[in-house]
Amino acid sequence: MESPCTLVCSIDMKTGYCFGCGRTGDEIGSWTGYTDAERRSIMAALPARLETVERKPRRETRRTRMAREREMN
Repeated sequence: MESPCTLVCSIDMKTGYCFGCGRTGDEIGSWTGYTDAERRSIMAALPARLETVERKPRRETRRTRMAREREMN
């Protein structure tokens, strides 16, 4: 199943969109229940959504933490 997830997983409180993928919390939670057509429709809207969010999450992201931990080992 195709997913736009980038492992950022932090929601912009201003827009309600994930900093990494642009989906809403509800869309992220329901992703596996959507049809292929529903997922494609949402994915088509994501680039425009990502233009509206701040580019810096409020806290360290999972991807950043994982990279930092790899560097330490």
